[in-house]
Amino acid sequence: MALAANTFPAPDRLPLRRALLSVFDKSGLVEFARGLSELGVELLSTGGTAKALSAAGLAVRDVSDVTGFPEIMDGRVKTLHPAVHGGLLGIRADPAHAAAMEAHGIQGIDLLVVNLYPFEETVASGAEAPAVIENIDIGGPAMIRAGAKNHAYVAVATDPADYGAILEAVREGQGTDLSLRRRLAAKAFGLTASYDGAVSAWFAAKAGEGAPARASFSGTLAGTLRYGENPHQSAAFYRTGEVRAGVSTARQVQGKELSYNNINDTDAAFELVAEFDPQRTAAVAIIKHANPCGVAEGESLAQAYGRALACDPVSAFGGIVALNRRLDAASAAEIVKIFTEVIIAPEADEEAIALVAARKNLRLLLTGGLPDPRARGTLVKSVAGGLLVQSRDAGHIDDLDLKVVTRRAPTATEMADLKFAFRVAKHVKSNAIVYARDLATVGIGAGQMSRVDSARIAARKAQDAASAAGGEPLTRGSAVASDAFFPFADGLLSAVEAGATAVIQPGGSMRDEEVIRAADEHGIAMVLTGMRHFRH
Repeated sequence: MALAANTFPAPDRLPLRRALLSVFDKSGLVEFARGLSELGVELLSTGGTAKALSAAGLAVRDVSDVTGFPEIMDGRVKTLHPAVHGGLLGIRADPAHAAAMEAHGIQGIDLLVVNLYPFEETVASGAEAPAVIENIDIGGPAMIRAGAKNHAYVAVATDPADYGAILEAVREGQGTDLSLRRRLAAKAFGLTASYDGAVSAWFAAKAGEGAPARASFSGTLAGTLRYGENPHQSAAFYRTGEVRAGVSTARQVQGKELSYNNINDTDAAFELVAEFDPQRTAAVAIIKHANPCGVAEGESLAQAYGRALACDPVSAFGGIVALNRRLDAASAAEIVKIFTEVIIAPEADEEAIALVAARKNLRLLLTGGLPDPRARGTLVKSVAGGLLVQSRDAGHIDDLDLKVVTRRAPTATEMADLKFAFRVAKHVKSNAIVYARDLATVGIGAGQMSRVDSARIAARKAQDAASAAGGEPLTRGSAVASDAFFPFADGLLSAVEAGATAVIQPGGSMRDEEVIRAADEHGIAMVLTGMRHFRH
């Protein structure tokens, strides 16, 4: 049956007489509680929170004294009681509610200070199921929801960052105002929704449900952005609970605020460069508009950067530079020679940081590590009225069973370049064509409607770079990678025309035999991976 509407108008300003504090994260707790106490607010608390307040010399009343019932079951049951929830849910202006509170000796709670057991952190630590389950908070979310529902009379603080604003409101206005309580309520329900979503996702994973009937995707606001892809679009950046080295976890050493496009492009750059094991090689990726314009391996980062830049020096202007090793002075000195938006690396030498500091607008991000290219995760993309959800593309060329299908097998040098090119093609927008020579890209074609156009654009870019450098296009004698199969032989023939001598592609086209026959006719070595890398 439908519940009667609450017809009592919410008061704007409410005095703060009684607060219930029960927190796991005790950041700023004692200072906040002391401020409340100095304003004459009665403090109620539970368990460890009450001990922390008492140890700080604050007068605090244990919730068990209010409920007349002790904490039981190792603290699982302590606040789930009418004396608590009645104090949170009672509509003070409703005569019936007021009478019930008086009849049962229930005192109103004007401020609820609660944060939750660290469920996501426990999962991320690799804890066993019993420990994870014990970190599913029950009483906390119940109280938060109750207080936030009744925000007309209760302020709910779930974030230590809000303690100062609450104290200021009480000091200056003799209580909390309705706009503050509404803002706190919105944050409170956002917390419980996010928390329950994380719990639900963990149970679904344990049950082997790849696509549960209901799913939640949430994040914590890292900051609002000046605008989105374009100035007329609003934007914000949220961090999810995924533990993955990258732009979301990086420390910004210097430079302007990151923009929406900066974040998107920097993520693409760092995910690409992480394909290259830093123990094996130094690698650099230069990204523009989420596509690589140059990628290379080298004996040093400085060498790799120079070779990556040579692929397309025009597009590299104003790009993102990602490195798979610690940024050193030699590579920093080269990078700052042209306008660059962002440098992202696992770490940086002090001398390198000083060199970058000379370009005050250049952002330098240090992540502390590289993301694992083989680790699965969840990717979410919005469409009108829905969400597309998929696992991360964790396919890795070193794990694939490569199959030579032409009469001529690739040489060892060609095979190394083929693998390199396919690593890069995984991170190029489809249709993707990547020419590589000596472990460096020499031509990249991205995002075209036809694969033959991508092959031609990549070859033309190589010709432009060669003309600027006064030499021959490095596509001659190169290896070429395609992110998906060649539907016709024309794409392959364009690569042959550009001078490629070996090709790697997934295979699987109805015309594979036609494409293989064309490769044999031109003496081209062809390798099939059996794995496609579409990227939209």
